[in-house]
Amino acid sequence: MGNTATATATAPLTTLDPVTFEVLKNAFATSVDLMSEQILRTCYSFVIYSRDFSSALCDAEGNTVMQGSGDIAVHVGTLHFQCKAVIEEFGTDIHPGDVFAINDPYRGGTHFNDVSFIRPIFADGEVIAYAQNKGHWADIGGNVPGSFDVNAKEHFGEGLRITPVRVWSKGVFLHDVAQLLVSNTRAPAQAMGDLHAQSEATAVCERQMQRLIGRYSTATVKTALKETQDYVERTVRRRLETLPRGTWETVDYMDADPGKGEGLVPIKIKLTLDGEGIHYDLTGSAPVVETFLNSGYGTTFSAIYAGTKTFFPDVPLNSGFYAAVTADIGPEGTVVNAGWPYAVTGFCSGPYEKLMNGIFEIWSQVMPERAMACAFNLEYLLVGGRDARSEKKPYFMWYDWMAGGWGGRASKDGSTATAPVFGPGLAVQPLEGQERLSPVLTSVHQIAVDSGGPGRFRGGCGIEKGGTLTDAESTVMSYSCDRARSITWGIEGGLPSIPHGVWLNRGSDNERFLGSNFSSVPLQPGDSFIRPSAGGGGYGDPLERPAEEVLDDVIDGYVSLRRAAEDYGVVIDEIDAELDDFRIDFASTAAKRESISAQRQGWLEVDPTVIAEGYKSGEIDMLDVIRRHGVILDWGTGELFPTTTDQFRALMERRSAQHWG
Repeated sequence: MGNTATATATAPLTTLDPVTFEVLKNAFATSVDLMSEQILRTCYSFVIYSRDFSSALCDAEGNTVMQGSGDIAVHVGTLHFQCKAVIEEFGTDIHPGDVFAINDPYRGGTHFNDVSFIRPIFADGEVIAYAQNKGHWADIGGNVPGSFDVNAKEHFGEGLRITPVRVWSKGVFLHDVAQLLVSNTRAPAQAMGDLHAQSEATAVCERQMQRLIGRYSTATVKTALKETQDYVERTVRRRLETLPRGTWETVDYMDADPGKGEGLVPIKIKLTLDGEGIHYDLTGSAPVVETFLNSGYGTTFSAIYAGTKTFFPDVPLNSGFYAAVTADIGPEGTVVNAGWPYAVTGFCSGPYEKLMNGIFEIWSQVMPERAMACAFNLEYLLVGGRDARSEKKPYFMWYDWMAGGWGGRASKDGSTATAPVFGPGLAVQPLEGQERLSPVLTSVHQIAVDSGGPGRFRGGCGIEKGGTLTDAESTVMSYSCDRARSITWGIEGGLPSIPHGVWLNRGSDNERFLGSNFSSVPLQPGDSFIRPSAGGGGYGDPLERPAEEVLDDVIDGYVSLRRAAEDYGVVIDEIDAELDDFRIDFASTAAKRESISAQRQGWLEVDPTVIAEGYKSGEIDMLDVIRRHGVILDWGTGELFPTTTDQFRALMERRSAQHWG
């Protein structure tokens, strides 16, 4: 018979009755979600307000017990590492009223902008838990506004590294320590406001936990903290017993290593299921790259957890889940295990989502009913300088990210205009708020036509967003992304999406394609910029998509008439576009599909130099270059990347061409 909630604080509880367990498990979730509500109402920065934050309740050893229901995936998988780093650093020198700060990616964190505040929760004179809130500060110092410096090779140019440090001591605010932290940012008043807001959020969780202790006893709450993790571990291991056993492998790529010229950068993933656990092996992945796109161990494990969790959507995520997952991420010095002092701020656009999408591909073979093609890549565009609209010309950081498309699935199209897999809870920032806070006027924000990868089930569509700099001085632009070359891919015969990248002053005499990773590009008032987010890759042969569904896509503005014919082989006549009156030409469609089926394997074998020349002359458009010929170019100049093309064609052969009938 299980122990009841009236047990004394000293009772040797080992199990709880089901009702008490369920009540406390859900109460822990509420305590964490209340932290989120608190931070949303008190934060100072627009970035955190747009939900770039996460919260967690950890046990006395730093293990995650509960996460927030709308948290960022990458944060959640690292919160236990950071809590353990604080415990390791301070040992027994932790007291009621203490609050610690940490952002150190070499101690299990994400990147320097993500600053965590951790508060111990005491009962009966001992630490029984920790409350933690992590929020993305818009700037943490470094070489460029927003602290995303593509040119950084070591962390010294990326911003302030905060090793575990006490900011409140026994309830006393250490103003000198806090001032030291925020003074290393370009917006110290904003950072100080977020510092207090995040700390107070952890206090909300502490009060909730003290309420539970008062009602149920210390022993009962401690037992529930452990059993909540045990419950998740048991659930995962039981689920694994029903899955096939074996080993699966794949490779995904980053665009390039600036220190080595053109050529995709491999990230290798091997999964083994033995009926008892989930085992990953990332050995063989590329060495660190000479830019800031490397991943530390904390974020690599986070990608593994988040990618795997996607295929167990009903299972809560805490350290019980982590206990069922092991990984060999290889030695330090690789792109998935970059130790100090390698630059890591751009990990989120680099290895992180490559790992997640590679894991999606593998688990799509394990659970084909849940299969999903590649999702668009997380991207950040940062414009920073002096705001000339104000007499004092303060620093501003226009810090933007976009929604995009997820991959087509085994039984339905991919999600359109959705937050990145990096953090499904991430909100799109309101344009009105951005324009009020920064001298950047949004010129366009709409669905990107033809961005969804063609397939029997189409990838979700991405977004196109443009802006114009207005009253500003000393302004530069930086962009953190990828997949301008390792373009979002399809599976089971599906086709790729579109490349990422920023255009400056597009359509003018001085237009420039800046690519998908750059820093400190000078801007002048009146300069305009525009970029798309990719859609998801397609699932299944696009020639098998019913013509009526392609017609619906044309009517909805997801697919153009040209791409309906060239990608899907569906010929549609426009009768009256304003009235959405389009008609399928079924005879021409049958002939077109037969023609594509007969030629498409050969298209992947055409001399890439011929395709590059056709692109430069305007005879071949970009989507035919990619989707028909598997050729990768510099999309601004038309320069051929021969090594990259060979690699990309090999991937298209494996993921797409071999599945065509």
